Amino acid sequence: MRILAITNQKGGVGKTTTCVNLAASLAATKRRVLLIDLDPQGNATTGSGIEKTSLKHTVYHVLIGQKTFKEVIQTSEKGKFDVAPANRELAGAEVELVNEIARETRLKQALAELVKADPSGKPYDYILIDCPPALNLITVNALTAADAVMIPMQCEYYALEGLSDLVNTIKKVRAHLNPTLEIEGLLRTLFDNRNMLAQQVSVELSQHFGDKVYRTVIPRNIRLAEAPSYGVPVLFYDKSSKGAKAYLALAGEIINRKVGKVRAVNGEA
Repeated sequence: MRILAITNQKGGVGKTTTCVNLAASLAATKRRVLLIDLDPQGNATTGSGIEKTSLKHTVYHVLIGQKTFKEVIQTSEKGKFDVAPANRELAGAEVELVNEIARETRLKQALAELVKADPSGKPYDYILIDCPPALNLITVNALTAADAVMIPMQCEYYALEGLSDLVNTIKKVRAHLNPTLEIEGLLRTLFDNRNMLAQQVSVELSQHFGDKVYRTVIPRNIRLAEAPSYGVPVLFYDKSSKGAKAYLALAGEIINRKVGKVRAVNGEA
């Protein structure tokens, strides 16, 4: 089981789009996937086809200790993956947890209980966490629970500056809360190959981060923008679109990276 926190404190970089469509693409390869919506906006919830305004129990109730994940998880009927949904109620968790002991590990503890309750000890192959666009307590909970971080980012002027802040936060979490946390990869999103600046920033990213930059690039694509209004991942809205094909390619790249790491640990060539 691999837990990925999908985060960037800058909004509008395709973070939620990536979380929903990567979940659907991994599920399409027969992987068992849980999407945890940790953004009070609840866009990953609605983008997965779940009506956030009618929810009785959400990930908020998990974080404050009132419910377990098993009690709040729903299934995205179209996407064929599970969702721990969120709505604006989640914003209150930031205030409610501030004086609590072990407030940074609430999500980690709840996930440990989910794993323990499963007979196989591995309820999912992948858990994807959609983080809020802020470096706050909720995001720290995600980073503390995760195995690795995926950073979606646009190739634009301020992207590298914001990336530096996020990398520093990851280092602090690694030092104090989660020593094994790593950067899984940087994902170039909303990419327009005709834009010279985007090309230049893309080259800089590759030079600085090397193979941490995914080979897959997510293009700026109208189908990706339209799909959430229908409550479905793009794979079930227009599977022939460039956006759908890109996220399927990303899923394949992530699976292959995981296989490569397992082989390296086992000493295989």
